[in-house]
Amino acid sequence: MTRVSKRYADAWSAIVDLLVAHEVDTCFGLPGDDLELLRALDAAGLDLVPCRDQRNAMYMATGYALQSGRLAVCALGKGPAVTHAATGLLEARESGAPVLVLAAGVAERRRGSGGFQELDQVAVTAPLVRWAHRVGHPDRVVPATVTALTRAVGPPSGPVYLEIPDDVRTAEILVTGPRPTLPEPLVLESVPVTPGPALEAIRASRRPVVLVGGGMRHRNDDGVVERFAERLGAALFTTASGRGAVDEHHPLFCGAAGLYAAAPARELWSSCDLVVSLAGRLEETVVEGGTPWPPVPVVQVNVDPGGLSAELPGPRVLGDARHAVLGWARALDEDGKSGHADATEAWTNDVAAARKAMSLAVEAELARAAALPGIRIAELLAALDATAGEPRVLVQENGLQDMWSYGFPFRVGGGSIVPSEQTPLGFGAAAAIGVKRAAPDHEVTAFIGDGAFLAARADIAVTAPAHGGVLYVVLCNGGYGWLDAQRARLGLDAERHPFTRPGAPPPVVDGPDIHCRVLRDKAALTDEVLAARRFCSRGGTAVLMVPVAPDDVLPALRDAGVVPQ
Repeated sequence: MTRVSKRYADAWSAIVDLLVAHEVDTCFGLPGDDLELLRALDAAGLDLVPCRDQRNAMYMATGYALQSGRLAVCALGKGPAVTHAATGLLEARESGAPVLVLAAGVAERRRGSGGFQELDQVAVTAPLVRWAHRVGHPDRVVPATVTALTRAVGPPSGPVYLEIPDDVRTAEILVTGPRPTLPEPLVLESVPVTPGPALEAIRASRRPVVLVGGGMRHRNDDGVVERFAERLGAALFTTASGRGAVDEHHPLFCGAAGLYAAAPARELWSSCDLVVSLAGRLEETVVEGGTPWPPVPVVQVNVDPGGLSAELPGPRVLGDARHAVLGWARALDEDGKSGHADATEAWTNDVAAARKAMSLAVEAELARAAALPGIRIAELLAALDATAGEPRVLVQENGLQDMWSYGFPFRVGGGSIVPSEQTPLGFGAAAAIGVKRAAPDHEVTAFIGDGAFLAARADIAVTAPAHGGVLYVVLCNGGYGWLDAQRARLGLDAERHPFTRPGAPPPVVDGPDIHCRVLRDKAALTDEVLAARRFCSRGGTAVLMVPVAPDDVLPALRDAGVVPQ
């Protein structure tokens, strides 16, 4: 007779037990009618961060996963709840965020009968996740959940979708024998590198650039990337999503690459002889946005085959970028003293000169801003940087004016969360809540536009009492600055196509847990930011709305010709 190891009243109880066993402590979401999930979460001592919008629930879970490096869980209803969350699934996939999506589904016996909110949800979600599965029988609940957890964590990591039909979720679950566990990772910290094209290209380089992508998040313990860059004498850049993976105070760090790079940094790109891309996707804003990609070899290393571009010349390495860096550094150390020390020194001098030029440009920009009326975005970022404590996280959007934070030195010391190349509106505004949940001891600043704020406003308000601590800095141009810039470029009538209403803050968010101010006075800027940070330190949510001028655009974007002069 088969021994019953454990008996669960329903599927959610079995799934939550597995989540607890794998150290999940938080769930984000907006469940449907199946509130048995809440009962199971309560019984296990897990929190649910309640949401008003399924997209925001996915953004919060993605922010949590990216900041913590751990699995996040998002709970949904069925039918329109799943389609509403689709944008969040897309963003989680592009960001490589390990998110387990738990959704309800029409009962098996009702399939094809026009059941309430019936939809082939696996077909809808499959293109947007690493794995999509509908559990067809109570016996399959536990194995399917373990498979989902395994695929979410990876490598490569990413979202997975698990659907529990109504008749399965209410069934008693019997688990026989030992409970399946996740695979044990094999940790390799110092691996010999077989001589090959990648290592030879690195050895031959005299003017290298190291480009760090988002896949290096949580993979740069002990500063292995910085030490590798020092060994090469390389200029150190990140993609937008790679910010926070390296020390931004390092003397070789030159900022974000591509569209967001300052003019002196672009000169480094034009004269380099090798690019070493670590765990990046080499998206369009990096290889085609503003900074012409040099006609040099590109050594790419990525654990995800889909992250290796076939559009660029040079060796491609399929593997973990951390292990590659450790192996390459070891091989270079075994080579002994470099035979081209003079060339390396000349290149590091060029890097230092570029960094000095960028620093002078920042000073000049702040001096220019001081002479202009109203608060300029450079002044705002400088005030935020000067008042921030450590550790800190900067959460960003990707609109025309909030992209200032991609290229102006707000130093991220505890992480940076940005949208992927998909750039969904409102991602950063909602993700900041998940980031704060993942890093409660970090100062979390969300630097966003008013369109993004409005998209997440309801969830910001509802989570403030229990999940506050985020400082929202909202740039108010009355709408969508990027679209208005393109309208102006084409000479279209602003009255017929009103994408913005400059200077008009969105409606105030009320409540005792929310500190909301509209900032207009330069002289009071620092004091206002400090007051907001103090409010956040006590667990409140602060919202600083700053009317901005339409022409207040990051110089790198103007230089790239993507906005009108």
